Amino acid sequence: MAIDNWDEIRTAYYVARSRTVSGAAAELGVHHATVIRHINALEARLGVKLFQRHARGYTATEAGVELLQVAKATDDQFTQMAGRIRGHGADISGEIIITTLPEISELLAPILVRFQQKYPELVVRYLTDLRLFRLEYGEAHVAIRPGNTEQQPDNIYQRYLPFRVRLCASKSYVKKHGAPQTLSDFDQHFFVGHDDASFRAPYSLWLNKHVARDRIVFRSTELVAMEHAVLQGIGIGFVSDWNLRRQSDVVEVFAQQDEWSVDTWLVTHVDLHRSPKVQALLTHLKEEAAQWPTT
Repeated sequence: MAIDNWDEIRTAYYVARSRTVSGAAAELGVHHATVIRHINALEARLGVKLFQRHARGYTATEAGVELLQVAKATDDQFTQMAGRIRGHGADISGEIIITTLPEISELLAPILVRFQQKYPELVVRYLTDLRLFRLEYGEAHVAIRPGNTEQQPDNIYQRYLPFRVRLCASKSYVKKHGAPQTLSDFDQHFFVGHDDASFRAPYSLWLNKHVARDRIVFRSTELVAMEHAVLQGIGIGFVSDWNLRRQSDVVEVFAQQDEWSVDTWLVTHVDLHRSPKVQALLTHLKEEAAQWPTT
């Protein structure tokens, strides 16, 4: 007959070790009646007596000794395995996966490089994609997501930073074409935009609302590529705040609109949120963010 109840075998092992029902119950943290019930059930399932009962307690029979040798080895293996798992959990090693939208990769990649240098035993996997990585299936440990993403009940959300862009052009473009003063001037200019007219980023929706599609002469699925096109003077387009600060040949040509911005969130799954390497990454991201200019 197959043995499929480890609780009963483990109880028998503790009884053999302590030689009393009360001692086993104390070690296992259960009622003594539970210990007796487990022993009786296991003996009934096997069809043999595992213990001789006497006034001083329980003594294992020959069959009991044979079974309990296997039980002891199994219990030791479980204990060792638990120790290894706890050890891995305490180490900041192995690999950690972070995912973001491609739009912030230019900002985030150097930050993650510094994180890996701080923890050299850790492999950092940085995945950028428009699709939503499923944290509950272990596809990523930490995600940075825009605020308009639907929140899931098993995820933990921490507000991070606003993602802001500005409508810009190169100085060479402004010298050649001027800058729009009002929305009505847009039809006299050339623009850089997303290749997908239905792309849901707030700034892209705004641009498609106010600019005729044929005036968007350079299109891409990557904000980085669009920013480079703006730098080259091909047209007016959106440039992220942090990139604009680094560019001396690009100027803002239209007042920033509140509706272009969106908050970002640090997202973790509840089962992994407290793990040391996830906490280390979250702390690092927040410390780096605290150093960024806010205006």
